[in-house]
Amino acid sequence: MATFLYRLGRLAFRRRRLVTLLWILVLAGLGLGAVNTSGNAIDTFTVPGSQSQQALDLLGKEFPQASASGAGARVVFQTADGKKLTSGSAKTEVDALVAELKTAPQVASVSDPYVSGTVSKDGTIAYTQVTYKVAQADVSEAAKDALHKVADEGDKAGLTVSVGGTAVKEKATTGPTELIGIAVAAVVLVITFGSLAAGGLPLLTAIFGVAMAMLSITIATHLWNLSSSAPTLALMLGLAVAIDYALFIVSRYRNELKDGQDPEEAVGRALGTAGSAVVFAGLTVIIALAGLSVIGIRMMTDIGLSAAFAVAIAVLIALTLLPAMLGFAGKRITKGRLKTGRMRRLERGEGESMGVRWGRFVTRNPVKMLAVSVVGLLALAVPALSLETAMPDDSVAAPGSSARVAYDTVTQGFGAGYNGPLTVVVDARGSDNAKTAAADAVTLLGTMDDVASVSPAQFNASGDVALIRAVPKSSPNSQETIDLVSGIRDHGTAFTKDTGADMMVTGTTALNIDVATKLSGALVPYLAVVVGLALVLLLLVFRSLLVPLKAVVGFLLSLCATLGVVVAVFQWGWLAGALGVEQSAPITSILPIFLVGVVFGLAMDYEVFLVTRMREAYVHGAEPAEAVVAGFRHSARVVTAAAIIMISVFGGFLLDDVLLVKSIGLGLASAVLFDAFVVRMTLVPAVMTLLGRRAWALPKWLDRFLPNVDVEGEKLRHALAEHQDADPEPDGRHESLTPASPGRS
Repeated sequence: MATFLYRLGRLAFRRRRLVTLLWILVLAGLGLGAVNTSGNAIDTFTVPGSQSQQALDLLGKEFPQASASGAGARVVFQTADGKKLTSGSAKTEVDALVAELKTAPQVASVSDPYVSGTVSKDGTIAYTQVTYKVAQADVSEAAKDALHKVADEGDKAGLTVSVGGTAVKEKATTGPTELIGIAVAAVVLVITFGSLAAGGLPLLTAIFGVAMAMLSITIATHLWNLSSSAPTLALMLGLAVAIDYALFIVSRYRNELKDGQDPEEAVGRALGTAGSAVVFAGLTVIIALAGLSVIGIRMMTDIGLSAAFAVAIAVLIALTLLPAMLGFAGKRITKGRLKTGRMRRLERGEGESMGVRWGRFVTRNPVKMLAVSVVGLLALAVPALSLETAMPDDSVAAPGSSARVAYDTVTQGFGAGYNGPLTVVVDARGSDNAKTAAADAVTLLGTMDDVASVSPAQFNASGDVALIRAVPKSSPNSQETIDLVSGIRDHGTAFTKDTGADMMVTGTTALNIDVATKLSGALVPYLAVVVGLALVLLLLVFRSLLVPLKAVVGFLLSLCATLGVVVAVFQWGWLAGALGVEQSAPITSILPIFLVGVVFGLAMDYEVFLVTRMREAYVHGAEPAEAVVAGFRHSARVVTAAAIIMISVFGGFLLDDVLLVKSIGLGLASAVLFDAFVVRMTLVPAVMTLLGRRAWALPKWLDRFLPNVDVEGEKLRHALAEHQDADPEPDGRHESLTPASPGRS
């Protein structure tokens, strides 16, 4: 691996104009393709194999007029002065507004509150359900404007009109939040290198790579309907890792120049060492993200694969375009007028950096530092013990928003369950008497404790599939409603035996319950797959059993602390106002499993970058404790800068309006903070010091079995030394480098 990347780096350096031109042409081609495509994003969950999905598919076939998979909106009317909506001018106005909704764009059906019984007992609150022909992401601005127009007209007529539902939810978009991360990254890079040229290169290549990834994803939406959250999260992760990967390679290139190498040789050696770490760090993140597809939920697959693609582009850019750009920069990258006096003294070898002093402090007090790190992370993890998950609905909308007012008004007039009615489907195609089966289902539902009301059965054109609406007494995300859905399904077996018909529960509430159940059930298998594959990669990188295991334990501590912070802020409401969280609520169901994948990938990033430097020093003859300090000498400053950049990029997404993106931003920023500064910079050196040489032990049989990927560049170093002894060249070039024993590198 190191030898191949060494040659690749030198090739990109020599052919820098061609390499740069090719990348620019690819970017231009993607730009033209993205401009000429118009893909559709989706925001609905599909859970293949679940009962709710099966029933939804059946409704789409047997009740096409119901547009079961289409978006929906609920328009709620309330009199401001306590007058009745059942007579007089108020009823006339409601009828007129309902009639106007029926003529709005993309509308499939609009219920009449006076016919469907959605008028409160006191007559002061009513609502109509609007169903659209298209999915949520495809609802046009004209259709949304029509809803807002009806609300405005109702308000002018003396009514209080509020609108909620999936049709009015804004889809996730990329906004100015990433600019904050970029600005902070620019400052950190310049401070780290003391040079505008050195600080600008990682930023330039990262922006280039992210642009390519985003344009590619835009084109992909023309072929597949991707989740609307996929581009935002791909941008978030792609930008963070792209800057970090370029940062590590540029740092190593500067070190090689300071050691006396000419620019081309320095690029080759930088890619042969730091580039190898980038490849395996990137692979770990890609595995973690792509592994989200095994869950079987379309949205998670879209998010995972999109973000994994952005990371893959970041790795390719770091290995090809970055060396070419370094060729243009040459030795100017080591010069900078922004260096402090301390930086200049350290470059002259005078004194020790803060990272080295911290590394020596930890190696002198490994037990104390290990104990403090573990206890601190476990304390932060305590809130995670009360973790509650649910799919978001209008109950967690911002207080005072139209969607929240609509939800609260319906709860006031009818009960919380009316915000999430259940759709019960009776498939009587295998029954002798469909009407009897449907009647039995209505009777059964009416006897259940948490059912507030049951509507009469509606039949399809063939008369063998019935649709029944059952309204729970409890709110859609309550445990009582979850138990009700389970109870109806539990009666399904006996119902089928008695009637020959199948009884299934679907609708938004049931679908959300199935999504949460699916995610909970997939967490352990997903964790096993991702951790297992990553352990294999780390075993190849470090050629050690204990180092990968230590890395996983550190990840688990970081993950638990991260979940604790997320629960404390979003569920308990701690510091919610300061962080722009307007409503405390259960954690979005997809967040924990998403954090598992991404946090694991990012944790392994820092593990690879820091510990490969330790292993490099160890295989070059350093004692275990000194190897730890050497790792800090070469990597602490860069890892610190990389962590600050990642925290800034992720933290910037706290300003996003989408609750899921906001919570992911806080979760990832917290995870990087804990993992980089507590786990990798404190716990890891403490454990490595306590383990000593045992940290690098590997059974002989396994050593013979594993391929040697040479991440630390040991074989490359020997090959270069042998070639230089055989045919020394004053300019340091090795055009025909062929290692004597390349082995399996």
